[in-house]
Amino acid sequence: MNKRTKTMAENRTKLISAARKAFAEKGYTAASMDELTAEVGLTRGALYHNFGDKRGLLAAVVDQLDTEMAVRAKEAGAKAGDLWQGLLAEGIAYIRMALVPEIQRIVLLDGPAVLGDPSQWPSQNSCLDVTRQTVDQLIAQGVLKPVDAEAAARLLSGAALNAALWIAANPTPQKVTPKAVEAFQLLASGLLKNSP
Repeated sequence: MNKRTKTMAENRTKLISAARKAFAEKGYTAASMDELTAEVGLTRGALYHNFGDKRGLLAAVVDQLDTEMAVRAKEAGAKAGDLWQGLLAEGIAYIRMALVPEIQRIVLLDGPAVLGDPSQWPSQNSCLDVTRQTVDQLIAQGVLKPVDAEAAARLLSGAALNAALWIAANPTPQKVTPKAVEAFQLLASGLLKNSP
């Protein structure tokens, strides 16, 4: 990596880090790009060069957070007893992350308002693909009913995402989270070949 490329990568990292902090504390609309760039010793030109505009910077922050959320969900799934329990644990972990203030504000409130439908975000699509692969395996193992794996994965992912959006927008997120988790588990359990 040459010096210029390294500097550009460092600038990009600094801007994402500063934006993440500003968006979490003030929200997208109130975050000042002049303050943000000054805080990291860069100009607005560096921001525009790396991200195009404030919206592009938000997209980069959302992508970073969404990727971290996917990793955390995967870790929760890996601790479960089996593939089915792991799939449930991933969905539940994703739903519960709606209680994290930074995630709530940036990914679940400002993200959809500025960037549009979260199901169309690149990071969501990679999560969807992993879920589809897991559903495929569970069907092959005879754990799930023979159903279209993509349809099931989309509906499971959509249920978790919509539960998280509901929690984030609710005035009493702590109260609705257990309700969302319970409903998610019941919906997902309908896919089991031998439903409880």
